[in-house]
Amino acid sequence: MNFHSMMLPVPTTNAIFQLNGYHVWCPTVAKGPDGRYHMLFSCWPSASGHDAWVSQSIVGYAVSDNPLGPFEFQNIVLQGSGGKGWDADVIHNPTMIAYGNKYYLYYMGNYGNGEYWDHRNHQRIGVAEADHPGGPWRRSTQPVIDVSPGSWDHLVVNNPTVAVTAEGKIVMVYKGVGQGELPKGGAVVCGVAVADHPLGPFRKVAGPIMVNPENDWSVEDPFIWFQDDRFYALVKDFQGYFTGTGESSVALFESGDGIDWGPSEHSLAFKREIAWSDGTVQPVAAMERPQLLFEDGCPIVLYCAVAVDPDREICFNVSIPLKSSEE
Repeated sequence: MNFHSMMLPVPTTNAIFQLNGYHVWCPTVAKGPDGRYHMLFSCWPSASGHDAWVSQSIVGYAVSDNPLGPFEFQNIVLQGSGGKGWDADVIHNPTMIAYGNKYYLYYMGNYGNGEYWDHRNHQRIGVAEADHPGGPWRRSTQPVIDVSPGSWDHLVVNNPTVAVTAEGKIVMVYKGVGQGELPKGGAVVCGVAVADHPLGPFRKVAGPIMVNPENDWSVEDPFIWFQDDRFYALVKDFQGYFTGTGESSVALFESGDGIDWGPSEHSLAFKREIAWSDGTVQPVAAMERPQLLFEDGCPIVLYCAVAVDPDREICFNVSIPLKSSEE
């Protein structure tokens, strides 16, 4: 697969989703039984600054008649559970799948004292279930993935992404942070967990994977899928080690079993730039949280969170059309 060659120019109208007064991030889209396209996304007050994703993020809901948009905001569907819950303050990193006649939303939750690192270091992974993408969502009372003290995911777990195998099993790839000097901790890498059902229980089977031997901060923001008897992953390559660019970019990995992963032959999925339909190419400061929408088992749209400027004051979610990998 050459993912970069599948990316088509982005329409200059309707393909951007923004929400007045909020930063938006982490788009995930599913086609509903009504034939419409349902987006869940992270959001938090823009007045709080971009770093407030770690302490104030909630999940919003928007709908469109077209997979590229425009998406119209509906309401907030998930936020911190309050009290002393493991996800009391924050819901972030939403990623949604349809399985059977229900929808499952994997997310990162946390609690904290308002300080960035305190919230970051309480990040754990949960799952919620609903009959419709707009909810109501029934969340897990406990994390489905917690940290493993002394292991590669000793301090933090987040960035969940799942794929369904041909046998109906669930494979999850997620990010972990290992032991190291606090508050940042150690290596930032990924691992694998598996389950027989979307609600779990999940069993950790591999990690760390996708390791950069030259830098402890290797990868994050994975998105995995199963296509043509193989697993694929889009993943943020912090250093551009796997893509060969020498700068932050998104790499394509693949796996025969969802457990052992390696860079694809065409490892560069995309750089931090948007090719618009009017012929212009816009460099951006960040192009992260890749998610795909599928039709007949093939990806047709790439959704990404974009920050235009280095301070990430201007943010939006973008819909990028894809052509078939077989074309």
